Amino acid sequence: MTATDALHYAMSLPTSVVITGCDTRGVLMQGIDAAYRFAPLDDARRATLLARTAPAADKGEWERYKTSGDFDGTARNPHWLETAKI
Repeated sequence: MTATDALHYAMSLPTSVVITGCDTRGVLMQGIDAAYRFAPLDDARRATLLARTAPAADKGEWERYKTSGDFDGTARNPHWLETAKI
C-alpha cells in the first residue's frame, strides 16, 4: 500500500478530520497531492486495500500501542482511576 492509498482510505471513511504527519517538505507535498487527487473509494476498493494489508496487520506488530498494554499508563497505574475523596 502506498502512503497515498492509505490517506485515500482514511479520507473515505466517515471522519471529519484525517491527520497525517509531515516531517519533511516532500512528505508534506505528498499529502497535499493526495488531497488534491482524492476521490472517495467505493466499498470494493476499500475491501481490496484491507485485504492487501491484512497479513501485515494480523499480529499487530506495527501498532503495538493498539494491541498490547505496553503503552498503557493507566493499566500500570490503576490508582489513577480511583474516585477522589473530597
